[in-house]
Amino acid sequence: MSEILISGATLPDGGTGDLLVVDGRFADPNQATDPERIDAAGLIALPGLVDSHTHLREPGREDAETIETGTQAAARGGYTAVLAMANTDPVTDTAEAARHLREVAELTGSAEVVPVGAVTKGLQGEQLAELGLMARAGVRVFSDDGHCVADSRLMRRALEYVRAFDGVIAQHAQDPRLAGRDACCHEGEISGRLGLGGWPAAAESVIVARDVELARLTRSRVHICHVSTAESVEVLRWAKAQGVQVTAEVTPHHLLLTTDEVTGYDPTYKVNPPLRPDEHVSALRAALADGTIDCVGTDHAPHAAQDKDHAFGDAAFGMLGLETALGVLIETMVRPGLLDWEQLADRMAYAPARIAGLSEQGRPLVAGEPANLVLIDPDRRAVVDRADSASLSRNNPYHGRELPDPVELTMWNGRITFSRR
Repeated sequence: MSEILISGATLPDGGTGDLLVVDGRFADPNQATDPERIDAAGLIALPGLVDSHTHLREPGREDAETIETGTQAAARGGYTAVLAMANTDPVTDTAEAARHLREVAELTGSAEVVPVGAVTKGLQGEQLAELGLMARAGVRVFSDDGHCVADSRLMRRALEYVRAFDGVIAQHAQDPRLAGRDACCHEGEISGRLGLGGWPAAAESVIVARDVELARLTRSRVHICHVSTAESVEVLRWAKAQGVQVTAEVTPHHLLLTTDEVTGYDPTYKVNPPLRPDEHVSALRAALADGTIDCVGTDHAPHAAQDKDHAFGDAAFGMLGLETALGVLIETMVRPGLLDWEQLADRMAYAPARIAGLSEQGRPLVAGEPANLVLIDPDRRAVVDRADSASLSRNNPYHGRELPDPVELTMWNGRITFSRR
């Protein structure tokens, strides 16, 4: 029987206590016999973080990321579970593909990998994928992320289908007729001056509005990925007031970075949806604070250099996020007083686990629960160096920027997956 006693940690509610881990679960600290000891004085213990939106690239693009390296990056960021998006090669649109992902993760992962199934076959937006068979294989979240399910009838059918097993459709909200293939910058003064394809805020909010109405019609659950606009926030706030079963996530980069980053044409900052102006960032922070936006999803999107090192308009969309997410949230939400530690734990652990139906993640740090936690030093800061990363890719948007660097130790099911000690 293995025992680890974490002593003197500050808990999310501000109290101080000891945490005993016995064979992968928390136990009564008074029952410790001869444990390994970890001094956590001055550190804050949070439940292991859960990422609602990760791209692991395996299978198909192991030059950019693998399940092994992606979950190592997750552990360094304090995560004990990640939802792996379906846009791999081949696409995760069958039960066999979902089971394979779990099997590889069980062998090489440093965090739980939860497969997200595609909504449509091959992400083509034409025919529903094997939603029922994937559900039998344990999949509960379905998304064509990277592509919008633009066909309203198909979206309605998907929502009706997953209602039977309490599944959720996670939508990449981008009207393809308003923001087409060349759209890569928030539509406004900067996109016009730089000559970049405009991505108007309305291209997101009109899909959000349609989908909350479809969720109300079908009495089913819809989740809005990477919300980026103030208009979408207002739609979400209205829908929740009507009792619609809608949840939403925001990325760390949309909470910190703005369209101004794009003015240097650095393709690191090309992301979908694009970075937005200050007024949208402020609206997103307020919405995460008041619960209109439920959780944080990193949209960790690693890319090999040959896919990112192009002119801005030709480069791949996406940026890294797993290792820096907690630091960005401390900088943008905790330090300004918009969230306390309990609320941060809700947005980064409890809520995403609840949305995805994960019974062993996002649990309180009490006896009987799985020993998933992250110990953080809230005052540690560092300059981000893209070379210092567990990820195989280097498209880090925070390179050279000083941010909180809080993670001291990550534990997944009682196993230490990252430690500075």
